[in-house]
Amino acid sequence: MMNFTVKQLLLFTLFLIFHVTNLQAQGPTSELPQVTEEVLLNPDPADWLMFSRTFDSQRFSPLDQINKDNVSQLKLVWSRGMYPGTHQENIPLVHEGVMFVANPGGIVQAIDATNGDLIWEFVREMPLDVEDYIGIERTRTMSLYKDKLLYATPDGFVLALGTDSGELHWETQAHDYKQGIEHTTGPMVANGKMITGRNCDDGPDVRETCFIVAHDAETGQEVWRFNVAAGDGEPGSETWAGKADGSRACAPWGMPASYDPRTKLVFWGVANPTPHTRYKRHDGNPFAVPLIAPAELYCNSTIALHVDTGELAWYHQHIPGDDWDADWTQERVLVTSRFNPDPAEVDWINPNVTRGEVRNMVLTVGEPGGLTVLDRDTGEFLWAIPFPFDTPAFHVADIDVETGRTIISRDMVMSKEDDFHELICFANTKGYFPMAYHPGENAMYIPYHDVCNSRTAAFNTRNGHIRDTFIRHGADPDHYVGIAKVNMETGQKEVFHSQSFPSNGAVLATAGDLIFWGDMNRRIMAFDAGNGDKLWEAILGGIIQNSTITFAVDGKQYFAVMTGDGAAHTSGKLALAPNLKTVRMHNAIYVFALPE
Repeated sequence: MMNFTVKQLLLFTLFLIFHVTNLQAQGPTSELPQVTEEVLLNPDPADWLMFSRTFDSQRFSPLDQINKDNVSQLKLVWSRGMYPGTHQENIPLVHEGVMFVANPGGIVQAIDATNGDLIWEFVREMPLDVEDYIGIERTRTMSLYKDKLLYATPDGFVLALGTDSGELHWETQAHDYKQGIEHTTGPMVANGKMITGRNCDDGPDVRETCFIVAHDAETGQEVWRFNVAAGDGEPGSETWAGKADGSRACAPWGMPASYDPRTKLVFWGVANPTPHTRYKRHDGNPFAVPLIAPAELYCNSTIALHVDTGELAWYHQHIPGDDWDADWTQERVLVTSRFNPDPAEVDWINPNVTRGEVRNMVLTVGEPGGLTVLDRDTGEFLWAIPFPFDTPAFHVADIDVETGRTIISRDMVMSKEDDFHELICFANTKGYFPMAYHPGENAMYIPYHDVCNSRTAAFNTRNGHIRDTFIRHGADPDHYVGIAKVNMETGQKEVFHSQSFPSNGAVLATAGDLIFWGDMNRRIMAFDAGNGDKLWEAILGGIIQNSTITFAVDGKQYFAVMTGDGAAHTSGKLALAPNLKTVRMHNAIYVFALPE
């Protein structure tokens, strides 16, 4: 006789309730047009085919039926509850009026995007012990390719479902979940490759589990894998100061990659090395590796990989020898802009780049703050600023502007037991909630939290430190959360919007000159992209969790947002906003449109 925990029985009961309720609604869709490589390169503005709509991760929609003149008229068209569990980077996809959404527990649904009716549902039979090994299972986004919906399962498989019926076409094991490894990015598809990232295990050969892998999107066959920590005999191995090959670890766990079809390069972010503190990683010697890049490659780096082979084209390291669990693993946004940074606004500028020159750029913002802009063809450093604000407590001491080599602050490195640093900035200022770019404004709209932390060295803890996170000293608690608008030519930054409530919401920019964004106070908002005026607000049933998209069906534009639980990132922010602690997570999708 099988023994079930109370939690497992509850989840199974909820599954039966939802499944029986929705069973009659299931059935094949009419045949959907295939999402070919050409379609992905030039998507219909009506569709939302990947995590950030396009390969450049700009999260910009050309739709303008909903605009700053009429957005105040938006009304709820439909809403739909989702299965219980945890969301993280979960953004629905829309193709030809069909919405595809991943639910916690390995459940995938196709939904009529105009009314929320269920079309089909796929339920993966998950091992009952999955969460015993990976902890809380966090639902991620999916990808579309030809007639298939590509999904990375909590139990370590990648698979393809038919978009018309949800039928399983193929599945391939990418890793063993019993090693504690989890699919921590949703898949992206580029040049026929399904590419995924993950966290690392805690075993003796941890380096082999820290990898990005590509599978053939048609067959599921593995094509290549790239271990993000340089191993013995590989370029970059010397930056680990002799640390044993198998114990080198940093994870490519963040958001899906960006892709430039012109150069066929995939741009991925890599997280911090583990254990978190330098002296824990190097047996009590925090200065075994230098304070200037490179150190412990390719941790806390932007890496550019050839999409067909997985070979490294170039890298840029944002933090050498991190001491603070300061991930640089989220989205890389691709833009093309003139290079003309304002010296009064931008702290670090490459003097060897001709002003006024048009550059193909890749930019990113780290969880510990800071915005870096690189040439995406070569990795050449262009400019950088502290982000969201300049402060003496910023963890970066300097950047060599000619080489782009970052130097971290010696005064904030934990060098001995009980070493205490009162203020290190920033802490999770920008996480898995993506930013957006508006080409008409040539500006990034970047969500942030003005939050720092203190650190105490504690060698016998798992990662060698104890932390306390708080609103930055001197910051206004009524305005410590917001969106910054950064001009990509000049680097000029302004506070576009600020408030007291934290957020896990994605930013969305549209040709209607709107910026959409939501928070943990259940508010979804629309702003004028030019001046930041709030033009519309609605109150939902739970915390807004990433997910904000727009799409159109039969010429009618819709706006969709998801609510739900975001696990540790949610609870950490709730600690900074005690008045929100009673908010229910409420997993659901809400869809709005203009009245007829």
